[in-house]
Amino acid sequence: MAGERFTITTAISYPNGAPHIGHAYEVIATDAIARFKRIDGYDVFFTTGTDEHGLKIQQTAAKAGVTPRAFVDAMAPRFRAMAEALNCSFDRFIRTTDPDHVAASQALWRRMEEAGDIYLSKYSGWYSVRDEAYYDESELVLGPDGVRCAERTGTPVEWVEEESYFFRLSAYADRLLAHYAENPDFIGPETRRNEVVSFVRSGLQDLSVSRTTFDWGVPVPGAPGHVMYVWVDALTNYITSCGFPDEGDPRWRHWPADLHVIGKDIIRFHAVYWPAFLMSAGVALPKRVFGHGFLLSRGEKMSKSLGNVVDPVELAGLYGVDPLRYFVLREVPFGQDGNYSHEAIVNRTNADLANDLGNLAQRSLTMIARNCGGAVPEPGALIEADRALLAAADALPAAARAAMTDYALHHALAEIWAVVAEANRYFAGQEPWTLRKTDPARMGTVLYVTAETLRAIGILVQPFVPAAAAKLLDLLATPKQARGLAQVGEGNRLVPGTALPAPSPIFPRFVEPEA
Repeated sequence: MAGERFTITTAISYPNGAPHIGHAYEVIATDAIARFKRIDGYDVFFTTGTDEHGLKIQQTAAKAGVTPRAFVDAMAPRFRAMAEALNCSFDRFIRTTDPDHVAASQALWRRMEEAGDIYLSKYSGWYSVRDEAYYDESELVLGPDGVRCAERTGTPVEWVEEESYFFRLSAYADRLLAHYAENPDFIGPETRRNEVVSFVRSGLQDLSVSRTTFDWGVPVPGAPGHVMYVWVDALTNYITSCGFPDEGDPRWRHWPADLHVIGKDIIRFHAVYWPAFLMSAGVALPKRVFGHGFLLSRGEKMSKSLGNVVDPVELAGLYGVDPLRYFVLREVPFGQDGNYSHEAIVNRTNADLANDLGNLAQRSLTMIARNCGGAVPEPGALIEADRALLAAADALPAAARAAMTDYALHHALAEIWAVVAEANRYFAGQEPWTLRKTDPARMGTVLYVTAETLRAIGILVQPFVPAAAAKLLDLLATPKQARGLAQVGEGNRLVPGTALPAPSPIFPRFVEPEA
């Protein structure tokens, strides 16, 4: 495990409007997985970024009266700033307008062409600008206004006829089905896997992979007037970040990716088109594609076109970055849809963070500061209650690893907060404030056991609430190099006599701002 490679990506965001809470949810969840792997000793490479080409961007820029390049140059920094504001620890923020990405996309195209999988023909069919997707007649419904829409997404489609290069997707159905069968974890969760297998089994059509009716895209090599279908270019970002096509690049060791974290609405592109492109080009396939659910506002998916976008940077400013991260990771089972509301965030913040963890840390560390000379107390002989709590804390790395195997972030947090609850029961039951007068030595033991449990909890919550976890571990004088999962347990206990800084709150309660 030590130094074992782990590569993780978000989908890249389409910057035709401001970032919304859906973008924030994906990058927060991916960051939590990346941080968890880091504290478990892995050599992590984490990428995110923006998908900047395509007709939708060109149309949005034209409406704004600017060039597509000027438009994306103004929008992309907002997506990067959002990820940074949410304390996301990405290694590369890739833009599909980056020169190395344009070169990588053209190199992938040439490889697919050399494999005999790209040919010129005429395309006529239904296309959704909003989804950047082609739809078969069987996938459409007629809306009440007589407009044809994609049944799956509700977006309008238009009839397109143009000369186009095609990718022989139909030739890859059997290889894809074999790959899904041999690698049952390739697509998660299982509902998404079943959906993809059913789609491929129903028969694959060759895919139009170039456009001539607009020019904002990566030029097709050797074909003036053609730009790549935006998904060919967008998906290639994952290998661009790893140095493709230069397999001698030191970054190439990061490919294949261990995990693509994406929205469930783009599973087809990542689990059908992307592996087929890579098979054609002779490039290793990613190990897993996980389609998460949506964060819903009053039961509706947030989207720019619906006008119900919530600014995640504003939310973080209102509630705090860590409370927002905790809420979306704890409240929503990863892979399913979940709802956001002000009341739900406040309840989670005040109950779980301020009351349960924050209050326990403040009370116990304040008692140590006042009664133990501001240093880790010397524990006496342990009784069963002490041993039981320490055993629960020591078991957290294994419990969290088990939950994170399936990226069940909410389960990992539930395991940690079960120990937070145990620690609160222990602290209340042992009554160290009473022991201060009746049995000071026993008080020292209770405070030691509580502080050692808080150290384990502090290490485990780092992926989810990184700033607050760092503060808690600082208050426990835990060295920066001793904050990995391997440091939880008997061999790495707090050292009695270690001086501790003056305690300060790690999770203030949320108080409604005055109107």
